[in-house]
Amino acid sequence: MREIFRSLAVLVVLVVHCAYLIACSRGVETSVGATRQHAPYLVGIAATDTEELRRGLPEGAALLAGFYRAKTAPRDDLSGVRTELDRARNKVIDLRVAKSTFFALVELDGTVLRTDREPDVMSGRNLFAAFPALKSAMDGKLSVCHGNMTEASGVRGRPDGQLAMAVPVQLDGRIVGVYASGWSWSAYAYRLENALRSDIRSKLKNDNEKVPLVYVYIVVGKSVFGAPVSPEINAEAIRKQSTLEKTSGESVFSTAVEITGRDFGLSVQRET
Repeated sequence: MREIFRSLAVLVVLVVHCAYLIACSRGVETSVGATRQHAPYLVGIAATDTEELRRGLPEGAALLAGFYRAKTAPRDDLSGVRTELDRARNKVIDLRVAKSTFFALVELDGTVLRTDREPDVMSGRNLFAAFPALKSAMDGKLSVCHGNMTEASGVRGRPDGQLAMAVPVQLDGRIVGVYASGWSWSAYAYRLENALRSDIRSKLKNDNEKVPLVYVYIVVGKSVFGAPVSPEINAEAIRKQSTLEKTSGESVFSTAVEITGRDFGLSVQRET
């Protein structure tokens, strides 16, 4: 698992936790303190999600290998590719529960034959062009990287990026294809945000206790990605914080920030 995280050293899980609603007497200090607990919780979820995909992809690739024994080549049976992608995911428990936003069968030159997305706008695009590091799957090992393929975006009207993993599909000792998967950052931020909100609700002492306004953003390099409906003004405020420069190892950086007249608590932790 660690080798994956080392390759994603620029990934930061970030929480923006609003001070409780104006009617509440608690101040921004409460929000800052709360976010310091939320950040490690979310990093733990990300580690589990990543490990599920890391374990499951090789098993899925082994199932897909049999498809290459058919008389018709996969490139000439794209509906069959889709069927096999679904079968591989359904048969491997880790893939069945994976938080991926795409699964793809890819030719040796990087061309995406088919994905499980509908509509399948990734089909025919070159995966290696968007994620050059995935070419190392051709060496017979799991490859992990991040990049940007427009067709794999999880949001419209603003930039997105993706985490991608790939393993070789091998038949009789030969690499015949590449099995790839991953998630868009915006879609994954939405997943983490919902998980955090559910955790907060489960810990409320009574039905009258107010649920704070919570956002989760992911920082990759100089880019900040939030859920599709998360305010971009928040992302801009986070960019100005230069959070990557303030975190290292498993330490949590926390501060208060003001956004559109509201005081927010903000905590950041690297997924390393």
